[in-house]
Amino acid sequence: MTTFTFAPATREQARARIGLQGPAGSGKTKTALRIAEGLAQGGQIGLADTERGSALKYAIVPGKPELGGHVFGHLPMDRHDPRDLIKVVRAAEEAKLAVLIVDSWSHFWNGRGGLLEIVEEAGSQKGAGGTFGGWRTGNPIEQEMLDALLNFRGHLIVTMRTKGDYVIEGKKVTKVGVKAVQREGAEYELDVVMDMVEGTATVTKTRYEPLNGQVIHHPGEDVAELILEQLGQGVDPVQVIVDELVGDGLTYERALELHGRAKSRGVLDSGVMHPESGEPTMLGELIREYGQAVKPQPTPVTTGATPSGPPPSPGREQPPANVADSGSGRVTAPQMRMMHALFTRVGLGAKEDREQRLRATSLIIGRQIGSANDLTLDEAKALLDTLGNFGERGETAASDFAAMVEGLAKEAASSGQAAA
Repeated sequence: MTTFTFAPATREQARARIGLQGPAGSGKTKTALRIAEGLAQGGQIGLADTERGSALKYAIVPGKPELGGHVFGHLPMDRHDPRDLIKVVRAAEEAKLAVLIVDSWSHFWNGRGGLLEIVEEAGSQKGAGGTFGGWRTGNPIEQEMLDALLNFRGHLIVTMRTKGDYVIEGKKVTKVGVKAVQREGAEYELDVVMDMVEGTATVTKTRYEPLNGQVIHHPGEDVAELILEQLGQGVDPVQVIVDELVGDGLTYERALELHGRAKSRGVLDSGVMHPESGEPTMLGELIREYGQAVKPQPTPVTTGATPSGPPPSPGREQPPANVADSGSGRVTAPQMRMMHALFTRVGLGAKEDREQRLRATSLIIGRQIGSANDLTLDEAKALLDTLGNFGERGETAASDFAAMVEGLAKEAASSGQAAA
């Protein structure tokens, strides 16, 4: 007798499935690459190009970093048999791609060698029964393609071309919107569908509540970060804001921006530990405190007259003593952001994992720290090298990293070092 067992489900097991649809020139490819960079978190991106190499316009130019561009693996596809796309997915898994982009998925429907052509050819065979009979051949092929795409172990982004959709009532023709060049209802297989118009995306379908109904100009890393948060795989947004607050060069304007970001994410009331006192507080209060400390003060009146208005708010004259200062050999803000991304890849990216992150960091650099802001520049580099090494191990990254940390803890204990 077959036994059925329900295993605990977690969002961390899920991967993003995103569709970008729009007419030619609407920004689908560029947007796909921008979002992919955020989803990849330093991992590799691959793009299957059915658009005659058009994606290469967005690649980097060797020796000319000022021209910008995106780093990705490029695979041109002149024929569009869905069975070839299945092979592409297998190759992407073997290459351990973090994100696979199919640009565009529409060609596997109506392109040269695509599904409609396969159905037409099968239906034209003697006794096949025409197009209707041809779908007996086409349906299993399409299902195998869908299974391969949706079961891909990384994140998936597909682009789809659109065409105008019309309703004819008598002599009246009414345009009712756009229709993706793909099988009817294909978008239901995806987590997020965005309609692209001149670089602006309208979210028309999503399983992620914060994206519902959003209209986003030039979507990219911000959308990827939100999706990763919804999947439980993203960088802790609260910790990122705290790190920026205590980082080098905080300005009042930047503090206002951080407050706006925290408000839009609904995390102003999130509990945090004060970076200096260690006392519990709320993120909104912490932002206000640090913002007041760097708020420009009125020019003192030197004529003896009493200045009008309320007295300036009390606050620190200088940033906290443990501020990351790259000029004096301290950890930099970009390094801090990379640490968060890499800790996520080794299974310690959640907010509640902060103590474990600090323990692991202390063991790796060989001294006890109370905050990542205490790191020197060289210590930060050593930590990033270690995290990067383990983060590339895919499914075994978390277990291998945990084993390494415990090994360091045993060594520290045997040598009499503190490994708390």
